[in-house]
Amino acid sequence: MSSIDRSQSVGGTRTYEVRTYGCQMNVHDSERLSGLLEDAGYVRAPEGSDGDADVVVFNTCAVRENADNKLYGNLGHLAPKKASRPGMQIAVGGCLAQKDRDTIVKRAPWVDVVFGTHNIGKLPVLLERARVQEEAQVEIAESLEAFPSTLPTRRESAYAAWVSISVGCNNTCTFCIVPALRGKEKDRRPGDILAEIEALVGEGVSEITLLGQNVNAYGSDIGDREAFSKLLRACGKIDGLERVRFTSPHPRDFTDDVIAAMAETPNVMPQLHMPLQSGSDPVLKAMRRSYRQERFLGIIEKVRAAIPHAAISTDIIVGFPGETEEDFQQTLHVVREARFAQAFTFQYSKRPGTPAAEMDGQIPKKVVQERYERLVALQEEISWEENKKQVGRTLELMVAEGEGRKDDTTHRLSGRAPDNRLVHFTKPEREVRPGDVVTVEITYAAPHHLLAEGAVLDVRRTRAGDAWEKRNAEKAARPAGVMLGLPAVGVPEPLPAATGGCAVD
Repeated sequence: MSSIDRSQSVGGTRTYEVRTYGCQMNVHDSERLSGLLEDAGYVRAPEGSDGDADVVVFNTCAVRENADNKLYGNLGHLAPKKASRPGMQIAVGGCLAQKDRDTIVKRAPWVDVVFGTHNIGKLPVLLERARVQEEAQVEIAESLEAFPSTLPTRRESAYAAWVSISVGCNNTCTFCIVPALRGKEKDRRPGDILAEIEALVGEGVSEITLLGQNVNAYGSDIGDREAFSKLLRACGKIDGLERVRFTSPHPRDFTDDVIAAMAETPNVMPQLHMPLQSGSDPVLKAMRRSYRQERFLGIIEKVRAAIPHAAISTDIIVGFPGETEEDFQQTLHVVREARFAQAFTFQYSKRPGTPAAEMDGQIPKKVVQERYERLVALQEEISWEENKKQVGRTLELMVAEGEGRKDDTTHRLSGRAPDNRLVHFTKPEREVRPGDVVTVEITYAAPHHLLAEGAVLDVRRTRAGDAWEKRNAEKAARPAGVMLGLPAVGVPEPLPAATGGCAVD
């Protein structure tokens, strides 16, 4: 089937594909972009279309040093397809678009639309304007035009949902360009957030993840220093909401009232992702991270005292400019003391436009690689030891979709424990659906997952499972991409290995 034939395979309706790079904020923005396009009459292209859609949208990230090379390589791959296919359009949005602006159409003149992080709601209008005027449309807003949660949404999950509580960031970390592109923090009104959550729960969602570039700074824009802990407690009063998570907090803003709210609100899960970045005080200062090792470990100690079974994960950058072997040893010390369940580790690379890219003392690649390997080996050992402590425990898992890559061959299913650990369990005779809850006993631990090899102890069918079943029935009965309402159900597979908004990934 030719590209033109494939594009007309859904009742003659124009199709779209959204390709997403970067953090959870971009993933959530892509749900908005999909919702906008479907609201404008487009339908999602079939899986595996690989650029054979009528509209291909790139939602970009500017964090990685080679982000632009990756984008232009992908755009180059689409150029001959577009040349042979009248009417096809290509749009580029996200952080790299906000940063590079007119450069994109100069380097890739076959691009039809360039839009920024603040005006994603304009995409359908810009596509139509480009079609009518037959020239590229570049529109970059300098400030937020409308909070993204007011836009139509095509949620990716029927049982778990991202809920954005703020956009932007007031920090000035020297390795991160995101605040410059996303702007200063802008908070949503608490009532709007809770109304969205209640609507999602009404559609069957049972787990939500509160999302922000610096999620626990929530309240700084509305003048309430305890706004985030109050929001967590308010989530605990929503009937039918079983699990609440959030990402990513900043140690500077992690106050005792938040720890108390986590411990005292039953549906706030015993899980915390707390970016460390470095264990060295001099490096933290050079990064402009407004905490030091003692402060970070103090938070970990308080969380463990209040929530003994909490699983704590982190982000760490190895080889930041000026990092000495002693600095690196301090990072290893914090890893040993904190005993993270998981760490997302990154080798420092220059981010164009960041202060760190111009700093003296750039570390040779060979040195960075060697330190990185030592850190990974240590964390792997700790992750395995911490997982072994789970053996023998009885846990409730929310059944997940698409998280067990070997489930078909092993005749298992997969789910997430309250602390977000991934558990593969024996498939029970009784049907279970994503969003349902099963009770299992952990029998084996690996560094990155757990096994429950015995019989499932209990199955609880849920409204979230009903929502998943309904969505799949609708998919089978109707063309791909039909909207489920606004706000609709869904969101992340319960927090995968993505990191938070302030972005080292």
